[in-house]
Amino acid sequence: MRVAIIGAGVIGLSTALCIHEQYHSLVPSLEMEVYADRYTPHTTSDGAAGLWQPYLNNHSNLQETLWNKETFDYLLGHLGSPAAKEMGLFLISGYNLFTQPVPDPSWKNIVLGFRNLTPKELELFPGYSYGWFNTALMLECRNYLPWLTNRLTQRGVKFFHKKVESFQEMFAQGVDVVINCSGVRAGELQPDPELQPGRGQIIKVLAPWVKHFIITHDIESGIYKSPYVIPGSEFTVLGGIYQHGNWNEENSAQDHKTIWENCCRLLPALQKAKIVEEWSGLRPARPCVRLERETVRQGHFQAEVIHNYGHGGFGITIHWGCAMAAARLFGSILQEKQLASPPQPRL
Repeated sequence: MRVAIIGAGVIGLSTALCIHEQYHSLVPSLEMEVYADRYTPHTTSDGAAGLWQPYLNNHSNLQETLWNKETFDYLLGHLGSPAAKEMGLFLISGYNLFTQPVPDPSWKNIVLGFRNLTPKELELFPGYSYGWFNTALMLECRNYLPWLTNRLTQRGVKFFHKKVESFQEMFAQGVDVVINCSGVRAGELQPDPELQPGRGQIIKVLAPWVKHFIITHDIESGIYKSPYVIPGSEFTVLGGIYQHGNWNEENSAQDHKTIWENCCRLLPALQKAKIVEEWSGLRPARPCVRLERETVRQGHFQAEVIHNYGHGGFGITIHWGCAMAAARLFGSILQEKQLASPPQPRL
């Protein structure tokens, strides 16, 4: 049975690994291939700082909160393992800051040690009158994507560096199931007016004295439109740009100025930090993640597609929960095709 994954960001590679881990022993004929025109370090995932934190306003979507929790718990389980360093996984604590009181987030009981900030802590951040402190996880994709790639390669998964133009192109090659993890480009494979780019831009600096993440929120202007500072293992990421509908992947001098001035106002010591890199990329923004199965009919034959895209700026935060859900959908296809033979009764 041939399975093709389209996309090699955190969603595509984790979904490939989750499916292979669960089903390769049940389906000896399982052949898996990954197709992408961008691989690490050139994916959208690579540009992300890697902090596990969902959006604030996803209270209404219980399903996504569950996928977020499954991802956090999965990563927490790896924290004590020798693989953690190789994966780019470590604990990090920090602040979420507001100019007014807000309801607690849906993830307050998922992260570790969530609490409100004290008046003394708020004095550190002039202009902010409310906030939270908690411990979460960092998962740096410049480590995690190569780690996933190595795991898949060891399992015999094949990688192809090519842009897939249509699902039909895959089915014509004899592929039985396509897993669509093509992110912001998914609309090129099948029109989806709900999917839009959420352009972001970041500056990476050397600032080893920054030990905590600081994420500010402007409730009026919306997610990611106010400054944030996220220290990683090597570099500190400065951001605060979210432009819905903007397809431009070039760095903008105006956005650079906005990020730099806002982050230096938040943390004046950053003025001494050395800039090492700038990056811009497109978050696959959608009102909700598209994770579903679709039977595509063409002529006399039909084939199966599992869609797993539209994770916005929280792909790292939700990836493993979505990978497990995609694997369950794959299992339902197997059941229908009756390829997963039931265990033989013991005598």
